[in-house]
Amino acid sequence: MERLATELAALGEEATRVGRPIDREGGLREFDLLGGRGFISFLAVPRHACVYVCNITWYG
Repeated sequence: MERLATELAALGEEATRVGRPIDREGGLREFDLLGGRGFISFLAVPRHACVYVCNITWYG
């Protein structure tokens, strides 16, 4: 998870468009893990160059 959060933060402003919802950018985002076996909810803050991981859901 730490590596994924680091990679999302490295995207900078583009991290606000990663994952769902696809029709708008910014706000709380969701990103699927391992082909739909789970997802993470995160908030990208490009101004601070960081990503706040809010929730990890695993359907394993």
